Amino acid sequence: MSTVVVTGTQWGDEGKGKIVDYLASQSDIVVRYQGGSNAGHTVSVDGKEFKLRLMPSGILYKDKVCVIGDGVVFDPEVLLAEIEQMRSEGVEIADYRISTRAHVVMPYHRLMDGLEEQSRGKGKIGTTKRGIGPCYMDRDRRIGIRMCDLIDEDVFAQKLKDVLQIKNDELKKLYGQEPLDYKAIIDEYTAYAQKLAPYVIDTPSYLNRALKEGKKILCEGAQATMLDIDYGTYPYVTASHPIAGGVCVGAGIGPKNIKSTVGVVKAYCTRVGEGPFPTEQLNEIGDKLRNVGHEFGTVTGRPRRTGWLDACVVKYAGYLGSLDYLAITRLDILDCFDEIKMCVAYKYKGKIIDEMPASLRIFGEVEPVYETFKGWKTDITKIRQYEDLPANAKKYLERLAEVTDVKLGFVSVGPNRDQTIVCAKEIF
Repeated sequence: MSTVVVTGTQWGDEGKGKIVDYLASQSDIVVRYQGGSNAGHTVSVDGKEFKLRLMPSGILYKDKVCVIGDGVVFDPEVLLAEIEQMRSEGVEIADYRISTRAHVVMPYHRLMDGLEEQSRGKGKIGTTKRGIGPCYMDRDRRIGIRMCDLIDEDVFAQKLKDVLQIKNDELKKLYGQEPLDYKAIIDEYTAYAQKLAPYVIDTPSYLNRALKEGKKILCEGAQATMLDIDYGTYPYVTASHPIAGGVCVGAGIGPKNIKSTVGVVKAYCTRVGEGPFPTEQLNEIGDKLRNVGHEFGTVTGRPRRTGWLDACVVKYAGYLGSLDYLAITRLDILDCFDEIKMCVAYKYKGKIIDEMPASLRIFGEVEPVYETFKGWKTDITKIRQYEDLPANAKKYLERLAEVTDVKLGFVSVGPNRDQTIVCAKEIF
């Protein structure tokens, strides 16, 4: 039995979709273990891009089973639209499963997400307003509706009636909003339930049985370490656990069944939304990274904040996630730079600090300690062997591995599957 976890090491948008898609060829089952439709993964096959929001990134393989796990907050409208879009593009949807325990994103979640963000004013978090946070909040308030409830007509009708009474009261008293219509919601979501019911199963039982049968399972996280609800730049975080440990509660797979963990690292840094970003470049360098890298959100289209690679962040992700390998993506975006910088330490009030500050005040005031590397100024997109990379590119990568104390596993030199240099042969 063998489970591999792929997680983001920065603020998301590292290119996890490509790495999962690449590793999916070696697996039997691909599992999404947390997050919701606020996270987008882009996968490029034969020059064609597919933008995924809820489906695991293994969906483009016909012989893989894709599982939406317990830790995902599930928006049925989004998934069905995603499936329809892919079929319209000629993609035969692979086999998929949805956890009975996954919580369902409801219309009041999306509405309240936007209203809450608006009410914060200057203190806004930068939410995508897709109802993810409010759905997780209802889970913790014990008033959530799960997939097992949705596909049981009588249970769903009663639960929705009870919850909607609470929600309409909150909407009226807190925001002066008109109440949501019970019948409209029950009709809409009952139709979703009828379409999705055949795919809803007890996924922890299914996955652990598969492990006993010797199947290989690949688990993908959404967002990334610095957006983890506990370990990220709180409160500018997501509402779940993107770190590798999140797979245990989000998929129902015990820690001893995890063989290896892969941390995906963009060769520079980006961030969407609010919060501190020590290596951000609010200058021509930042503009160049954004424009050359086409750094705009997969789901939202928002311009991403850009900056130099922060190895301190990756090191932090390394020990939080017990990372075995790094998968470096978008190295080719740096082909046109004369010199490249990497933050290898933080200085606060004149002293080097070893930890990742929990205080946003302190984190916002740290001074990045940079090392400067000469650029390689050549096209690397056709290189397929590590030894063939330019010497300056290898110096940059090897210094990252040294600072983070995590081995190099993969180097991506372009968006397509074949533009992947494999450094670690035995991942599963």
